Amino acid sequence: MRAITYDQYGTTDELHLSDLPLPKVGPSEVRIRVTRAGVNPVDWKAMSGGLDPMLSAHFPVIPGWDVAGVIDAVGPDSPEFSPGDRVAAYARKQVLSAGTFAEYVTVRVDDVAAVPDEVTDDVAAALPLAGLTALRVLETLAVTKRDTLLIHAASGGVGFAAAQLAIAAGATVVGTASTANHDKLRDIGVTPVEYGDGLEERLREVAPEGFDAVADFVGGVLDVSRAMLRDGGRLASITDPTVEEHGGRWVWVRPDGARLADLLDEVAAGRLRVDVDRTFAFEDVPQAFAASQSGAARGKLVIEVAD
Repeated sequence: MRAITYDQYGTTDELHLSDLPLPKVGPSEVRIRVTRAGVNPVDWKAMSGGLDPMLSAHFPVIPGWDVAGVIDAVGPDSPEFSPGDRVAAYARKQVLSAGTFAEYVTVRVDDVAAVPDEVTDDVAAALPLAGLTALRVLETLAVTKRDTLLIHAASGGVGFAAAQLAIAAGATVVGTASTANHDKLRDIGVTPVEYGDGLEERLREVAPEGFDAVADFVGGVLDVSRAMLRDGGRLASITDPTVEEHGGRWVWVRPDGARLADLLDEVAAGRLRVDVDRTFAFEDVPQAFAASQSGAARGKLVIEVAD
């Protein structure tokens, strides 16, 4: 099979197209013929060696943790799916090795979700990591209809999903974003605030009494977040582990097929929107990583592996 790989940690210069053996399908696994793979910042951060203290790498590494495609084969104890089923997954493994930027990938059956007919492969591949992370953060913060929630980077992949889920739960949501994304946030019921210098003052204008909870999806905002929290407020971040030194929670998300299935159903019903900024050709993964690193994408980035 064809796969995008890197042989050592480094920049996008390390990425190249390789020909690798078809992965074997073990017990409790399915093999997916990949049609789309989602791009996330963690992909290029891992490639740079940023996750080396946590995850070992078995080179050559195939990057990518998000996938949509069609079941190609199932393991002997994986009756939940059959060849031909459309599926998606947050396919993170315990080592950096056989990721989703390949024509085929094996995934634990418990991490796989069926994709409803109403959901395109582009959207299905864009959802898993962002959607599951958003859900996990909101659950960590125990957000309810009584809360006023601040979301940093509310127009990004994770933040945009979290904003919609929080509003669906009845919370009042304020989100930071560039002015170019303010209408996008208003469309889903979020009060947008420009990030950057003077952020605390602008937040106090829209929420003078502060916030019950803060979700940080960007990093570098700990001081503002703490200043804006009401007494007893809750704080969670996916980027800044130092929040735990101040009573907050640093959140990672684990793969979960059942919860991903719920999110896909919300997308199919029109209650959860996933914006795809661009779809790149399989050979253009370096350009996709560069676009992700730029921070300028106004939606998720997706790799087209096959039709």
